Amino acid sequence: MSKRWAKWGWLLALAAPVVAQAQVDLTVLDKDMTGPPAHVLVLGSVHLSGMPDSFKAESLQPVLDRLAAFRPDIITIESMPGEECDLAARHPTVYGLDYCAGTDAAKAATGLDVPAAIAEVNHLLKAWPAQPTPGQRRQLASRFLAANDRASALVQWLQLPAAERRTGDGLDDALVEMLEKIATRNNESYQIGAQLAARLGLQRVHAVDNHTGDNIQVADEAAFGRTLQAAWDSGKAELSAMEQREDALTKNHDMLGLYRDINRPENMAMLADLNAGTAMRSASPERYPQMWVAGWEIRNLRMVANIRETFRERPGARVLSVVGASHKPWFDSWLGQMQGVEIVDVEQVLE
Repeated sequence: MSKRWAKWGWLLALAAPVVAQAQVDLTVLDKDMTGPPAHVLVLGSVHLSGMPDSFKAESLQPVLDRLAAFRPDIITIESMPGEECDLAARHPTVYGLDYCAGTDAAKAATGLDVPAAIAEVNHLLKAWPAQPTPGQRRQLASRFLAANDRASALVQWLQLPAAERRTGDGLDDALVEMLEKIATRNNESYQIGAQLAARLGLQRVHAVDNHTGDNIQVADEAAFGRTLQAAWDSGKAELSAMEQREDALTKNHDMLGLYRDINRPENMAMLADLNAGTAMRSASPERYPQMWVAGWEIRNLRMVANIRETFRERPGARVLSVVGASHKPWFDSWLGQMQGVEIVDVEQVLE
């Protein structure tokens, strides 16, 4: 081909309509996989810290009964991992000074900072016996507290006989008091995650929350907050109706009914649109709401990656993820795209 025609060929190619590149279908790569897939159940939860004074943790038992029947091997919770807390503490100019609860009391009792405590937890779990002694459970609980993993410490504490819930083996009076307090705290990580793990004989729960990607930097934080709230207010009517149903179920101590309601697909779709849809439709000159959605997606992506890591070496595991209801649509969608992973219908489990 002459240079003249070669030139015209390039021009015609540039002028041609842009054709979208065909995407590789990753969903079929595991169709012939060896062995069973992992089964992941995502439970969208209310934040129990917002429950009224009349709330009793015992009302969660029907929910726990159905989750126990799923028989999870691994339970994840919406809490910050100790490693990330330690990272934030080392970078206060990036993350601030109140990122996670402190571990001073646990360090004083055990002599371990967070990295050392994490290393010891891993060492203890690798050689964990089938029938641990009360002293071993107290020791592991103290190390979990020093590793800034309070929910896992509670898992050990709850599996101790009542007479063995005392000081010793790394637990001093301050840590025993801490464990007794968190055992009664209205928090789904404790009252669902840790309680269920102890009931099933698991040794820990896995904290998977992440905020390293949603600490959005803007010049006017007040304006950012106002603009974002205005976007969310545009979808408030449906949310109000859902909240009224939740209030009625809570007053009747019907937590199973409440969890069934918030996990219904139509309510998940409403929450997803309220969080991201309203923000993406918001007309903001600075595009603040769209910035928030970017941070929200980064947070969910990193949380999903943390969940995947919990069963990386356990193909075919049964995984329960307890998380605030607004996260569930993202979790179901992204976890469901992973190889060898099947999403379990939470409605069927709760029914």
